[in-house]
Amino acid sequence: MSNPLVQYILLRSDLLKDLGWSIGALVAQACHASSAALHLFRDDENTKQYLNDLDNMHKVVLEIPDEESLKKIAKKLEENSISHKLWIEQPENVATCVALKPYPKDEVKKYVGKFKLYKTTMNA
Repeated sequence: MSNPLVQYILLRSDLLKDLGWSIGALVAQACHASSAALHLFRDDENTKQYLNDLDNMHKVVLEIPDEESLKKIAKKLEENSISHKLWIEQPENVATCVALKPYPKDEVKKYVGKFKLYKTTMNA
């Protein structure tokens, strides 16, 4: 498929690097946001198609520097009618992650293309 359906997840890097959250906690944030977006947009045709081929789902986790940047991209997505879920972790009331519903890659590249793949260095 030349323009595959992809679910983009934008995850704050400062949670790990500056605020001391564990990798497990970060993974949980991405899972919460992804699950919520898939549930919220479950009747969308792209979402249905994406979920009908579970063994070939494409997810891309991108790094976003901080809460302000995360809220800014969520606002831009909303202004452009790009369906997404901004995950607010409770009870801390902290925005941690944004997950888009599945979209053809080319359709949302201009909104997420400037962000890098989420990477962390592991100290063995």
